[in-house]
Amino acid sequence: MSAGHSYDAEAYWKANLRLIFGSLIVWALVSYGFAILLRPMLAGIPIGGTDLGFWFAQQGSILTFIALIFHYAWRMNKIDEKFGVHEE
Repeated sequence: MSAGHSYDAEAYWKANLRLIFGSLIVWALVSYGFAILLRPMLAGIPIGGTDLGFWFAQQGSILTFIALIFHYAWRMNKIDEKFGVHEE
C-alpha cells in the first residue's frame, strides 16, 4: 500500500474472514465429512480400485488441501487488489 492511500479496513477484513471461513468449511467437509462421517455412504462408489470414502481419506483430502492453498492465494491477491493493498 502506498503512503497516503486509504482503504476500507472493515470491508477488507470482512472479505478476508469470509474467504478464511469458506476455506475452513471446505476443509472440514472434505477431511471430516467425506473421509470420516460420510465414508459409509461413499463406500459403494468405486474410484481408482477402492471406494470413494477411502479415496477421500487417503488422496482426496490432500488434493483438496493443495487446491485450497492455491485458491486462497489467488482470491487473497484479488481481494488485496480490490482494496488497494496488494504488493507492487
